[in-house]
Amino acid sequence: MLKPKTMIKRNNIKFIAILVLPLVLQSCFVAKNYERPDVETQKLYRTDQLPQDSVSMAQVSWKDIFTDAQLQSYIEKGLTNNLDIRIALQNIISAEAYLKQGKAGYFPTLSATASATRTKNSENSQFGSIFSEAIEQYQLSGTLSWEADVWGKIRSNKRAANANYLQSVAAHQAVKTQLVASIADLYYQLLALDRQKLVAEETLEARKSSLETTIALKDAGQVTEVAVKQTEAQVHTTEIILIDLENNIKLLENSFSLLLGEAPHSIARTTIEDQEINTDLNTGVPALLLANRPDVIQAEYALVNAFELTNVARSSMYPSLTLTAQGGFQSLELDNFIDASSLFSSLVGSLTQPLFNQRKLRTQLEAAKAQQEQALLNYKKSLLTAGQEVSNALYNYEAETKKLSAREKELDSYALAEDYSEELLNNGLANYLEVLTARQNALNSELNLIDSKYGQLSATVELYRALGGGWQ
Repeated sequence: MLKPKTMIKRNNIKFIAILVLPLVLQSCFVAKNYERPDVETQKLYRTDQLPQDSVSMAQVSWKDIFTDAQLQSYIEKGLTNNLDIRIALQNIISAEAYLKQGKAGYFPTLSATASATRTKNSENSQFGSIFSEAIEQYQLSGTLSWEADVWGKIRSNKRAANANYLQSVAAHQAVKTQLVASIADLYYQLLALDRQKLVAEETLEARKSSLETTIALKDAGQVTEVAVKQTEAQVHTTEIILIDLENNIKLLENSFSLLLGEAPHSIARTTIEDQEINTDLNTGVPALLLANRPDVIQAEYALVNAFELTNVARSSMYPSLTLTAQGGFQSLELDNFIDASSLFSSLVGSLTQPLFNQRKLRTQLEAAKAQQEQALLNYKKSLLTAGQEVSNALYNYEAETKKLSAREKELDSYALAEDYSEELLNNGLANYLEVLTARQNALNSELNLIDSKYGQLSATVELYRALGGGWQ
């Protein structure tokens, strides 16, 4: 028969072995580490003149891109008050809470229990004839449980929570990028409408004056009533254009107010002639999208999260090693409840291997793998979409710049044509239809010229957003 000291020594050795076993196993069985998948970044941009510069305009602060002081104040207000920004911030707070939970996964769980029970057996029961009186028992205990991270499940859960947190941060940055671009674009659009409204108002006054002149010419017998009515129709046409412009301005101001997180109100602004973007339109190398573009970053962290959750699902199919310790006071009498004789303790080490769980674990693993593949495809798609948007913005800017130059020449030609036709009409060498046509062409050309100026500014804003600028 073994001596008590020998038995205690052997029990200690067994206990130490149980503690060391998880560490040994963990060195042999570890969850996989995430590695960024190979993605094509060399040919993401399609452009005839691709700057091979390592610096992208996305790395420039929006304060240096948009120099209009009024616009800067609106962007700052939007970044503070916009409701989408505030929602994204709450998502970060929520993800941060789960991140803290994931970090605590390595710690044991501790719970305390206080109970009082009173049992009275039936006289006809097995022990009723022996214990006829009611039995009372009082217990105060604490339970400490710790699971060894043998297969890396806890570590993967922690990494998944961290990826989810970083994904929410990137989502917040994506909202900021979109918000900055939306505010700038709407601001420039308002300036363009202001300029078009001014042109329409000046044209309306000129056409009202022309109507009076035409009436005088009719009274002098130089033109017919048809010319008067056609001139009058042009006055009403200009009035309709002016009404549409004023309505569009009000609608855009309402949309602009929403971006600022405010009720609809008028928007103070400068003029489109004051707008200049002096920053070089450098796209940088396409690989910079991986670091600059928030939605691409967000998509990759979603992939990391799915990858780690696949690790968790896989490790859940393997045995779990748990150590549980319990101790406290237990007594049949309340008088001697807190007493050395009432102390009790237990220590349990368990190794649990799931065998049959209605296929839940297998389903969980298969679903996790499918979600990981879906996240990978979304990541690749986000990168391709980013490249497409950069390419589109570059071509739009190039096209609007060329159109702007052509429209300036077009306007000069139509303005001269209008002057010449009116001079010929006054000398009886042209009919009134030619004058009306020249006037309408001149008005349309001037409105289109303003559209091209806005289009150039809008393409610059879109290029800045497409490259991932605005959140720095």
